[in-house]
Amino acid sequence: MDRPPDEFTIREVDWDDADALGLRDALSAEVGPRYDDDVPDSIRQRTGSVRAETVHRRFLVVTDRDEPVGHAALRWNRSDLELKRMYVRPEYRGSAVATLLLQAAEAAAHAACVTRLILQTGYRQPDAVRF
Repeated sequence: MDRPPDEFTIREVDWDDADALGLRDALSAEVGPRYDDDVPDSIRQRTGSVRAETVHRRFLVVTDRDEPVGHAALRWNRSDLELKRMYVRPEYRGSAVATLLLQAAEAAAHAACVTRLILQTGYRQPDAVRF
């Protein structure tokens, strides 16, 4: 990636924003098959769903050409906030997009007076485990 991180912009979007939906679809297409031999579809659909009414904030990172490259959402999980659907397009990994998403999530949690963010992830998602 030859673009410096300062050419990215983070914005807040609606849950049903077309670019956000596209990135969440890309996430599902990439991660879903990793568990095909391990998790039945009925369980994956139940555990992977996010009810829109529980979502607190949604973030999108775009390039200077308005190309969507990263997504993350925060949803309420009792009194905590949980990071959901964090995704960076493969060609932009290592370019600070994930850092921008995490910083936005942390700032939103701070603004909501929440002291803990939860990240639940699967064992076949080593990039998420690293965070």
